[in-house]
Amino acid sequence: MPPILLHLPAASIYVGLALVYRKLQGETTPSQRRWASIALALALILHGAALADDIMDGATPRFGFSAALSMTLWLALLFYWIESFFTRLEGLQALAMPVAAAAALLPTAFPSEHALPDTGSVAFRLHFVVAMLAYSLFTLAALHALLMAAAEKQLHSARMTKALAALPPLMTLESLLFKLVGAGFVLLTLTVGSGVLFSEALFGKPISFSHKTVFAIAAWLLFGILLAGRRLWGWRGRRALRLTLAGFTCLLLAYVGTRFVLEVLLGRP
Repeated sequence: MPPILLHLPAASIYVGLALVYRKLQGETTPSQRRWASIALALALILHGAALADDIMDGATPRFGFSAALSMTLWLALLFYWIESFFTRLEGLQALAMPVAAAAALLPTAFPSEHALPDTGSVAFRLHFVVAMLAYSLFTLAALHALLMAAAEKQLHSARMTKALAALPPLMTLESLLFKLVGAGFVLLTLTVGSGVLFSEALFGKPISFSHKTVFAIAAWLLFGILLAGRRLWGWRGRRALRLTLAGFTCLLLAYVGTRFVLEVLLGRP
């Protein structure tokens, strides 16, 4: 079966949900939200199955930049799906779903060739899982930040769309943002710490300060500064949003950016 046929159903559902939510503009009924939740759950199942087929297609698991982006969006939407049972966030769908659709299709255009090292090691598996959870939480936090920035801008211009008007108050969204950043920071600390302290056991070689390591540490510092600023000086608003997006950008460059340069620009698996 052509790889795109495995990824197309999930991508199609993501696009369909984005179009539906854009049309409804936040004015959804409980029945509509229930069906949307079921549709998203189906898309996540299909996306996850296609992603597993990509990664495990061969004797050695492969995990390049396209699989990393696809898995990050898959996990982020899984967390969003869980979050949607407790907080209405209809304004996030029109932003997140098209990105998820592109991420679901990305492995068909750029098949992963990079083999994961020492996948039989329990320590490496734990490191990998924690890293991906951190990436996904920060991805969801970045989407929250973009949504909050759009809502704040429209609030000041007195031209609030129906979708953004249906969101919870900005203070509630900000509280959710910091919960995501806090949880992600704990996981990122474990990821960076284990990578630095146990590099030889995890990857078979001593730690080296490559681009990936430098960007990961920079992201950790930025998120740490944000959380310290929030606790000590009550940082919020635009400063918090900018630091969130800056930290996420560094984190994205750490693995995905490095693998993109190696795989696509330099042609090295």
